[in-house]
Amino acid sequence: MKSRSAMLAFVALALSIGLAAKDKKAPDAYSDLQFTVLKDDNGKPVRNASVVLHPVGKDGKQSNAGYQLKTDSDGKTHAESVPYGKLRIQVLTPGFQTFGHDYDIDQPTTDIQIRLKRPAEQLTIYDKPAATNKDDGSPQQGTPVELPPKQ
Repeated sequence: MKSRSAMLAFVALALSIGLAAKDKKAPDAYSDLQFTVLKDDNGKPVRNASVVLHPVGKDGKQSNAGYQLKTDSDGKTHAESVPYGKLRIQVLTPGFQTFGHDYDIDQPTTDIQIRLKRPAEQLTIYDKPAATNKDDGSPQQGTPVELPPKQ
């Protein structure tokens, strides 16, 4: 049952990508996609990452149809017989920044390597600034300054 629904989803993706690729010279051409997902900092494979494929129309909008793949222990996954055309690829996995990029699929085989980055430190206005010692007599940031009394 699970493989049947996966096959139906893949057929829907193939049809959607086929419609998006109608204006290409070879609308009946298909590509086999090979994905490798690696950690950016050390080049090690990312296991069980979600690779989501969405066909993109001429207007740049992705269609509602899509297909999700999971990487194996070597960080690899593949999709066969994907019609030529523009394809939006997103990679999601806990502990890493979400990856997203549009690719023009126009070759019989396409190898795509994706390097995931760790989340960057976020800035907030609520953090206290680091104290700096100024020996020039000027007030430090965050130090209240007494104003002379009004006359």
